This record gives sequence, C-alpha cells and structure tokens, in this order.
Amino acid sequence: MRKSKTYASGKAHVMAAFLMVVTVLPIVWMVLSSFKTTPELTGVDQRLLPSGLYLGHYEKVAETNFLTYFLNSVMVAAGTTTIALVVAVLAGYGFSRFTFVGNRGMLLIVIACQMFPAVLLAMPLYKTVRTLGLLDSLIGLTLVYVSFTLPLCIWLMRNYFMGIPVEMEEAAMIDGCSRFTALWRVLLPPALPGVMAAAVFCLIQVWEEFLYANTFIDSDRKRTLSVGLHSLMGEFTTDWGQLLAAGVLMLIPIVLVFAYLQRYVTHIASGGVKG
Repeated sequence: MRKSKTYASGKAHVMAAFLMVVTVLPIVWMVLSSFKTTPELTGVDQRLLPSGLYLGHYEKVAETNFLTYFLNSVMVAAGTTTIALVVAVLAGYGFSRFTFVGNRGMLLIVIACQMFPAVLLAMPLYKTVRTLGLLDSLIGLTLVYVSFTLPLCIWLMRNYFMGIPVEMEEAAMIDGCSRFTALWRVLLPPALPGVMAAAVFCLIQVWEEFLYANTFIDSDRKRTLSVGLHSLMGEFTTDWGQLLAAGVLMLIPIVLVFAYLQRYVTHIASGGVKG
C-alpha cells in the first residue's frame, strides 16, 4: 500500500513538473528573445540565448504610445474589478442568505450568461453601448467588461458565503450590528479568499481581452494594451523584437498583482461564534 501511494505521488509530481515546464517555457523564451539583437532573433545569427543584454527593442517600445495603452488598461481593469466585486459581493450575499421566488432560476440565468461566446454578444453589446452614447470611451468598455466578468464573480461569492455559518452573522446582529455592518465586518473577512480570487479572475480577463477592446474603441489614444500591441504588427513586416519586448512589459504587472494576491487566494480562513 505504501509503495502504491509513493508511486502515485511520484507520478503526480512528474506530471506537475511537466505541465509547469510546458507552461513556463514559452514565457522564458519570450523574455530571453526580447534581449536578442535583430540578427540573433530573425537574421543570419539566430541563437537560443542572447549574446548580451540588448535593450534596443525596449527603447523602440518607449518611442510608441505604449505608456498610454498601459494607463488605459490600468484604468479599465481597476474600474471593472471594483464594480464587479462590489456587485458580486452584494448579489452573492443575497443569493446565499435570502430565499425568494425565482432564486434558483435567476442563479442559473447568471451562470448561463457566462457560457455565451464573446463574439455572439458583441453585436447586442455594441448596439447597447451605442445607444448609451459610450462608444469609443473607456467607461463604455468598462461596463462591457463588467457584463461578462460579473456572472462568475457572483457564483464564486455566493459559494463562499454559503460556506460561512449563518450563526456568525446572527451573533453579530444580536450584538447590535446592522445587516450591512455584519456583512462588512463579520462575513467579508472569512470570504476574503473568494473576493481575491474573483479579483484575480477579473484582472486577468480584462488585461488580456482583445475582441471587445478592438470593437468598442476606435481612437488610438484610448486603446488598451492588447489592441495597442496588435497595432505594432505591420501589414507586410513586423518588428518581432519590439513586439516581444512589449509583451514582456505587458506581462509584468499582471504577474506582480497575482503574486501579491496569491497569498489571499490560498489563505484558509477560520472563524467562530461566541459561546
């Protein structure tokens, strides 16, 4: 029995290591290639590793509107995450604590909204945003992003609140807390891993999204990073070094944010009720 468990554990570790290598290898290649000179990258002197720390491609990126694209992405990602989390916490709390007519049906509709392909929703969303007069604006793009990140966030928060004993909230309300104060001070701390997991989901989805950003934004000064990087690709030729350098710069913020929020996502919250 012990040998069988050891074999299964070893096989799992080998599989995990293989998946990690497959996942990380393209990123490592992109980072290393961004420091190669053009001949080392696409010319006659191609090689696996760069001969030195060549920063010419990063200098070319600095000469573009990369900073503008970056700030636009930050504003849209921050706005989308904030709105989605506030609505998801309130909706998730309502679904987990109140029983009303159509509760289960509404929850199923929320989840079904997440299953529609993004391209299928592009046209109705475009008409809605145009009617609101928010085409070619970061506010309109933010609202569109909220619409497709919110369903999973609501489902996630609802499940986290379902796992928290109702007695904790009842004890707080007996002590004089209002329902909102009990939600803020008693329920949210143990649900913090769920909030942070939803935040990570929103940030990653918004940061890398291309279809909607390309559809709802026309002005170059309002483009996000995904569309801005696509604009670096020419019709007949592409500066791959510049594109790889821009990709590395685009990757850094989301890696740093995930590294910071990971401790909350993996945190095991504990709590109790006064005796």
